[in-house]
Amino acid sequence: MKIVILDALTVTNGDINLNMFSIYGEVVQYGISSPEEIPERVSGADIILCNKTVLGENELKNAQKLKMICLFATGYNNIDTVYCAKRGICVCNAGTYSTESVAQHTFALILEHFSRVGDYDKFVQEGNWLNSPKFSMFVYASDELFGKTLGIVGLGSIGLRVAKIAKAFGMRVIASTRTPKNIEGICEVPYDELLESSDIISFHCPLTDKTRGMFGGDEIAKCKNGAFIVNTARGAVIDEFALAKAVKSGKLSGAGIDVLAKEPMTSSCPLIGVENIIITPHVAWTPYTTRDRLCRIVSDNIEAFIKGNPNNKVN
Repeated sequence: MKIVILDALTVTNGDINLNMFSIYGEVVQYGISSPEEIPERVSGADIILCNKTVLGENELKNAQKLKMICLFATGYNNIDTVYCAKRGICVCNAGTYSTESVAQHTFALILEHFSRVGDYDKFVQEGNWLNSPKFSMFVYASDELFGKTLGIVGLGSIGLRVAKIAKAFGMRVIASTRTPKNIEGICEVPYDELLESSDIISFHCPLTDKTRGMFGGDEIAKCKNGAFIVNTARGAVIDEFALAKAVKSGKLSGAGIDVLAKEPMTSSCPLIGVENIIITPHVAWTPYTTRDRLCRIVSDNIEAFIKGNPNNKVN
């Protein structure tokens, strides 16, 4: 078989050898593929491996031998699954590979806002603690997580892991989820109630027609004054212009953002330079351990498909 990897640079910087997939056939790697390059590159492919590359009818028109698309990702909104189903192309995602790292990054963003570790380190490194008249320089406002209410939007594997960590901090956990889970210690509430009751709101839902733009001006107006927003899900679930406006006005105390509606970030992004908005470049899923696990899941998906019993099929 011919296996074409369209965006290898989104998975490895050289630390993970993607030739591991050569046990299944010839592997052809491309670092990044533009939409114009894809039709030629996938011509003759039996299997396509990709992360965030958009694949629809136009990109796949030349891929007449294509049998499978395997994603280095949990989300699959970049794949036209309906078109693939019509063509008999199996699409598989990578399931729960990033649960631990994304939950960890969620709390890294929360703790940075509430404990101000980065600000204090910069304060010390700039010499501001040298020869201080007092031993403790509490110049930045900080706060405890204990007793605060965390509202989780989406109770998949990541949302559940975030809830467990929150309970360890002594937080009250409420959640709004499409499918009731009835988990002990998590109070499931309607979305509007979650907005009104939460000190921190963390998004862990997929991007769908229903979730796109689900947190905009109207929803922000329902939030507690001073609420903190976290998004490690998909950028487009939040109206970035409304978020920037709310943080600037003080309605929201800030936000921790790992994903944007447009990636990579553009100069027109409304969140650039907004005080109290922490932005990381979509890295919650990128620890080496996590990416290694991801590649092993993708390998298992290919093996299962070859054996006629696909894992993690989404179409």
